[in-house]
Amino acid sequence: MREINRRRTLLAAMALTMLGGVAQAQSFPNKPIRLICPFPPAGAVDIASRAIAAELSKNLGQPVTVENRPGAGGNIGGAEAARAAPDGYTIFMTTSGIQGINPALYAKMPFDPNKDLAPVAALVSLNNVLVLHPSVKANSVAEVIALAKNPSQQVNYASSGSGTSIHMSGEMFKFLTGVNMLHIPYKGSAPAVNDLLGGQVMMMFDNIPSALPHIKAGKLRALATTGAKRDPTLPDLPTIAEAGVANYESGVWFGLSVPVGTPPEIIAKLSAEAIKGTKSPDYIKRMTDLGYNIMGLGPAQMAEMNRAEVSRWGPIVKASGAKAD
Repeated sequence: MREINRRRTLLAAMALTMLGGVAQAQSFPNKPIRLICPFPPAGAVDIASRAIAAELSKNLGQPVTVENRPGAGGNIGGAEAARAAPDGYTIFMTTSGIQGINPALYAKMPFDPNKDLAPVAALVSLNNVLVLHPSVKANSVAEVIALAKNPSQQVNYASSGSGTSIHMSGEMFKFLTGVNMLHIPYKGSAPAVNDLLGGQVMMMFDNIPSALPHIKAGKLRALATTGAKRDPTLPDLPTIAEAGVANYESGVWFGLSVPVGTPPEIIAKLSAEAIKGTKSPDYIKRMTDLGYNIMGLGPAQMAEMNRAEVSRWGPIVKASGAKAD
């Protein structure tokens, strides 16, 4: 009899826990949500953060406010998100670089993106584009390589921070071509582009959305894109592989995550509403016009993508000798 009573008590407790989780998910959210963007305003990650925040605000019925926490290739914002209460009211815009590159690049991480954060939804992907200040005397990828191999030249390239896709696109270029280029990291794409526009740095493998307005205005010279195929936003540009650098392919994707321990019912609700947002006509037009590719994938698929990024970038970071600055 005691064993039967014990089992009944256990089953009742489990039922109450399940009902509590369902009730929590049904009442969620009942206050504003913050979305931590680990890069400064006006860059590609920030643009994606604000676009999905607008959709989530509509779908969830509560304001979703973007808070920029730049620095250390996304690690500062990621650490803040990982330390937040696991209640769904703090979400984080992660990147494939944060998930796969940073763990190999940084000797000490303030958090583990693959253990301290739980995937919610993979939102968008994009390619980068090799852009130069107009004063740089190179009109093709081959001429950039020749310039970088000239011992009398000191070629440099800017990035949005150590470990970002922009940085590693440059490191992959160096690794596959054997050239020497000085890496100059910034705290985000926007300040890096500002110095590129001013001629303080020579070139950049920038995310297409942040570089596109300057390419169209003729303020930056675009030479090639970094994907496996030509980018539909810049179809006249060859890929870097097409331009002669065999096996070159580099891009980035962005997705939402939450602190580990967030109830699965809340993760499911956030994921469903985020994916719904990626199917909104306004969102699709806004993002595709800027050069993003829509993904809209759930937690399981995003988790697999995280694992793939670790496997892909770890060996490249090690082979390139790149270290966090």
